[in-house]
Amino acid sequence: MRLTRFTDVALRVLMRLAVAEGADAPTTREVADTMRVPYTHTAKVVARLQHLGLLDARRGRGGGLTLTTAGLSASIGALVRELEGTDDVVECEGPTPCPLRSACRLRGALRKAQDAFYASLDPITVTDLVASPTGPLLLGIGSGPRTD
Repeated sequence: MRLTRFTDVALRVLMRLAVAEGADAPTTREVADTMRVPYTHTAKVVARLQHLGLLDARRGRGGGLTLTTAGLSASIGALVRELEGTDDVVECEGPTPCPLRSACRLRGALRKAQDAFYASLDPITVTDLVASPTGPLLLGIGSGPRTD
């Protein structure tokens, strides 16, 4: 299983904001530059995370992005489920259904593996992800060349 770029960026945005607590709230552009992600992609991620209640975005002077309490304590497993969906890893019933679907053991094995993947992420929170040594490293990352 591979996470989409959207989910990857969402997790990195949350981690970056988790270490910004108490400092000036970074803007979407500053977070995009720091994490070396295109601004337009970061803006879409920020809008979705705001919709989920995980961060606040304020415009204008004194504005910026801040994590909510829910954002700090968000379960990584729940967040990945929300962003990735819980569809099967393989598509057995699609436009050209698999001829093995009535007696296949692969689908069940992959579902079990997917459930174990999410279960292993469930107890981990955003706060856990930025514990040392990650948090200090995130604080030390400066702007670099963007990928947009």
